[in-house]
Parts: sequence; structure tokens; C-alpha cells
Amino acid sequence: MTSTIEAGTGTRLDYSAGFGNEHHSEAVPGALPEGRNSPQRAPLGLYAEQHSATAFTEPRGGNRRSWVYRIRPSAAHPAFRPYSDGAVRSAPILDGVADPNRLRWSAPPLPGTPTDFVDGLATVGANGNVLQRAGIGIHWYLATKSMEDRYFVDADGELLLVPQLGGLLLHTEYGRLRVDPGEVAVIGRGVRFRVALLESQARGYVCENYGQAFTLPELGPIGANGLANPRDFLYPVAAFEDREETVQVVQKFGGRLWAADYDHSPLDVVAWHGNHAAYKYDTARFNVMGTVSYDHPDPSIYTVLTSPTDTPGQANADFVIFAPRWLVGEDTFRPPWYHRNVMSEFMGLVKGVYDAKAEGFVPGGASLHNMWSAHGPDAETFEKASTQELVPQKIDDTLAFMFETRWPVVTTELARSASYLQPDYDAVWRGVRRNFTG
Repeated sequence: MTSTIEAGTGTRLDYSAGFGNEHHSEAVPGALPEGRNSPQRAPLGLYAEQHSATAFTEPRGGNRRSWVYRIRPSAAHPAFRPYSDGAVRSAPILDGVADPNRLRWSAPPLPGTPTDFVDGLATVGANGNVLQRAGIGIHWYLATKSMEDRYFVDADGELLLVPQLGGLLLHTEYGRLRVDPGEVAVIGRGVRFRVALLESQARGYVCENYGQAFTLPELGPIGANGLANPRDFLYPVAAFEDREETVQVVQKFGGRLWAADYDHSPLDVVAWHGNHAAYKYDTARFNVMGTVSYDHPDPSIYTVLTSPTDTPGQANADFVIFAPRWLVGEDTFRPPWYHRNVMSEFMGLVKGVYDAKAEGFVPGGASLHNMWSAHGPDAETFEKASTQELVPQKIDDTLAFMFETRWPVVTTELARSASYLQPDYDAVWRGVRRNFTG
């Protein structure tokens, strides 16, 4: 068990540690049944309910489910009605473009009017098919107010949140998570939540994972330790809302947004146990691996989480970070090398400067290099890295990340026409000179 202090209140937030563990928690003593999941009468007059994020018969190692004990069953709600999709899109994006060009965006501006997390979602692109549980959606979130009498739930996929500006307090069915820039959170598929801002504004990135749930990558020859360690993933402890008043629940289902007015808060889980919930991770705890001899390792060595597919090595989505680290390679071009890749890469920057781009790639911004799009260091970075003295070098005060996926990302009209789309991204490579001496 570990804990932090909730901003502005002095309230302690407790967490349970361990990726994919069978966690258990009760907000009221005696609320969690012992020895069975669904007794004839659940304790304290609660309702027992199972959340199954995988098929019942999936192998034990990949099965995700939790039992919750709540004031009212989830079935007690009225019909959902269509709700404005706003700037949210899902795959397949029929009016989108699978663009072979390299694209880069500056940080999108924050809304000028009060906007919460749901209404501030804006889709950059997507791939696969949301109805077939394959592929991902990539979004920005831009918010200037907290969600108060409304909640959100995504039935289409789990949500990986990467804050860039402003911290978030996530109130979920399973409890509360505080997530600041430098940390990330994953909200399981079908988990209802609301987002409270810890500052006046918030901006960040979302990977909506339609496919298999994120898990830790295999370590192979690295051995038993390294990269993201399971003990550093924190899960909430039970903390329920007992509200008997009208609230709105917005649900993403089948690529569309729907809404219903409940007469109670859906965050009324008093106790729970299982391995399907929400969790957070502090990227500062990532155990970076790298060369201690020569050459630059493949970026797969920086993978935090992966959503696998039936084809080994071809992820539905990888979440990769470029965290502070030492560079010591001898006779080595140390920034990322020039390359073309069968996987598609969406990159964002939380803070600092990315070591392959001296200018133009800014915190809050992003780039998209679809499959086989040639990319690599800009001209200034290449010249510097090719001539500098190769002493041990610490890359510090920076955090970049990548959503990598096996399919091309189809971009939305919003992303292609945005005022913050940089019009001449190709120019960063125009200064690359011919140096051939043969």
C-alpha cells in the first residue's frame, strides 16, 4: 500500500501496488464478501456485480475481470440517447485520409469557453475497426473545467491518458487516481469515471485501445527485471459516491457518443476485488535499458505497455517513452537513426526537447509518421551529433512518448485542417547535405 496527498484538500489517496494483481478493497469494513463472489445476500445491502473485460473462457493469464459491490446495480438506468460526437471519431474513419506524408502539429490551443474532459476530446486519427475490437483511436483532451454532474464510460476501448499540462484527479468506479504530467493512467474498458482538474487548465493525449488490454511487454534476454516494473503500477482503493440526484452519463459505444440521465451517481462501488480496474504509472520509475558499447538500440527497448495481437511482435499498440537517460555509446550516432518502419508512429512531447528534433517539436504538440514514412533527425541534430565529442552524455528534463501501431493511422478532417498543423514539416530535412566522398 502506498499513498499521496490530494491537491488542495489534504486528503490522503491510498493505492494498491502491482500490475495485474488480484487487488481487493473495501471503503466500509465488512462490505467485501469472504469466501464467495455472489452470496445470497451481499453484505450491507449491496448488490454484487461482475465486470468481465475479457471472454469468460480466455486463458487465466489473460483474463480480466472484477467483482464490485455497489449501492445500486448498473442495470438500474434509463435508455441512452444519441449525444453530439463533437470532435470524437472512431475507426473506420470513412472521410479520413491514410496520409503517407509526415505530419506535425504544434500544441492545440485550449478552449476559450468552459469545457470539460468529454467535450474537450478531439480525434487526431484512428485505425482498425472499433466494432471488431481491433486498432486504436488517438485523441487530444483539452479541458478548462472539471466534470461535476456528469460521467464518462468507454465501451469501445480502454483509455491510456498522458497528461501534458495540468494534473487530473480521476474519480472511477474503483476509487480515485491522481495523475500529474510525467505520470500516465489507464482506465479499463467499460469503467465509468469523471475527471476533476487540479489546475485551471488541462491538456494531454489519449490512446483509445480497441484491442487486447495493455499488458507489460515480455523481457526476453533482459531477464526478470527492468523497463516498467510491476510493483510501480498503482491501483485505487474503494471510494464511493452516495449521490441521489440527477447526473448525466455519457457512453462511447460503437464509435458514437450516447447519454442518459441517472438519478444517482454511477460511482457507488463500496468494495471490489479483481484485476480489471484503473491504474497509474510514474514514468520516472522506468528502468531504462541501453547500450554500454556501441550503436543505438531499437526503440522497443523503451516500451512501457503493449497491446498484443495474434501475430507475435506486431502490436495493436505499444506505449513507448523516451525518458531521461545516459548515452555512452562509442563511435555511435547517438540520436535515433534515420529509418523507415512497417509500424506507424504517433509521437507526443510532455516536456523538454526531444533529442532527434532541435526545433519545432514542442510540448503539447505531436507528429505522425505513418508506415514506411522516412524520418529521423533534422539537419541541425544530425550535424551536431555527427561531430560532437563522444563523452558520456545525460539526456535530462525531457519526456517524449510514442503510440506505435501495426496499421496506418487514418487522420481526421480536424487534424488535417487544424490551424496548428505545421505546414512545412518536410523543411526540417532540407538542410541535410550531400557528404559523399567516394
